Amino acid sequence: MAKNKKINVRGIDVALFEDNKEDFISLTDIARHRDDERSDYILQNWMRNRSTIEFIGLWEKFNNPDFNSIEFDGIKNMAGANSFSLTPKRWIESTNAIGIISKTGRYGGTFAHKDIAFEFATWLSAEFKFYLIKEFQRLKEEENSTKKLEWNLQRTISKINYRIHTDAIKENLIPISLKINQKKFIYADEADILNVALFGKTAKQWRDENPNEKGNIRDIASIEQLVVLSNLESINAMLIQQEIEQEERLIKLNEIAINQMKSLINTTILKNIKS
Repeated sequence: MAKNKKINVRGIDVALFEDNKEDFISLTDIARHRDDERSDYILQNWMRNRSTIEFIGLWEKFNNPDFNSIEFDGIKNMAGANSFSLTPKRWIESTNAIGIISKTGRYGGTFAHKDIAFEFATWLSAEFKFYLIKEFQRLKEEENSTKKLEWNLQRTISKINYRIHTDAIKENLIPISLKINQKKFIYADEADILNVALFGKTAKQWRDENPNEKGNIRDIASIEQLVVLSNLESINAMLIQQEIEQEERLIKLNEIAINQMKSLINTTILKNIKS
């Protein structure tokens, strides 16, 4: 789970985080809109309602294959009675629910999938829900803009070094007597040296293993891998100009890839770029 992010909704800081590409929003913070001192009490009142139980139960049935429907039926039958009470912890433990999460520690509280969080906000205040959705959408738009900028940066770096790389191949490895189809084969062969050095497989091997994926092995690379790839392209171009054989170059490139990936994973520079 990623570290909590925050949006400000009508003067209230609402925490959220992403888990498995799904957004979870703090119900504890949303409840503070009604009563800053008794947010847990507000949340439990909401969970006492039969309509609430039916909604979060239906959400679990659609999204959670391990949801305990038998326990859910028992809870639903008791909902609405004067003596009935339900806490997030009891709901999670009894039904194996995943739509509501209790977190402890500094950034703790009760969180829920955005679908459930918006439903809670509806019960609490239609106006607050409106501003919650607007701020949530603004955050997602900012994140998408950042990801797009990062992707464009990655592709620009890769394209610049690819030109250097292919020029070196053309000048040093392709005899004039080769036909066009043979030249294309050598370009692909050299590209796969980098793929094997960095990813441990050729482009064809990756496609065979991932027949349903769009694009190629480099399209799914992380920013760290793309940085190393751009470095390997420049280094391989230099090694080609030195007339070093492919087998020896592959060994050198693999050693460099391992060392650079270790260095990038342990440094905070690229982490700061991505945060």
